[in-house]
Amino acid sequence: MTEPSYLAAVRESYDTVADDYSALVKTPSELDPLSRSMLTAFAELVQASDRGPVADLGCGPGRVTAHMAGLGVSAFGIDVSPKMIELARISYPDLRFSVGSMTALEIEDDTLGGILAYYSTHHTPPELLPVVFAEFHRTLAPGGHLLLAGHVGTGEHRRPTHGYGGHPVSYASYRLTTHQIAELVSEAGFTITAQLVQERDEELNWKFASFLAYKPTAEEPA
Repeated sequence: MTEPSYLAAVRESYDTVADDYSALVKTPSELDPLSRSMLTAFAELVQASDRGPVADLGCGPGRVTAHMAGLGVSAFGIDVSPKMIELARISYPDLRFSVGSMTALEIEDDTLGGILAYYSTHHTPPELLPVVFAEFHRTLAPGGHLLLAGHVGTGEHRRPTHGYGGHPVSYASYRLTTHQIAELVSEAGFTITAQLVQERDEELNWKFASFLAYKPTAEEPA
């Protein structure tokens, strides 16, 4: 398929801010206890189901991928930004990282034990999220697990002019409601097992949410 036009802005923007992003964004060990617990729960579910490796989609500089590996999960990372992938390979040379897009994954059907999309889908226009979630469903093995986490809101569409480190960026950001995200995930064929909504900053009215889900087996309805 033809690459969606928004990806060029995401790629260029994250190539530009990659070094500062890596310096400024918290590592998984620095996250709040609830966020860490969701990552741990996801790792345990993937290990228990034993369906295959975890793909960290939108992996950035690879820190969450490495965190998964540290929890005993076979994990690899994919990101649309070549600069992010370069940083990930330098920091974690024993792990596998590649450049790619969530809209067209170069992964065979039903081969992943887990998909981690950690703050990596909010730049996707809402009308294209079904395409992304369909790719998640296609590549995840029956019985495999999904952890989707990111910003939520009331449907805001933001176009920041500057990003990490004050560098110019051209991507857009979409903050859907938790209900909208849950509905899209369910419509893609997943069964949601847990949702966690957290308040980040009352003054800025930032919220973020995590969704644990799985792909039903043939014997189980979606």
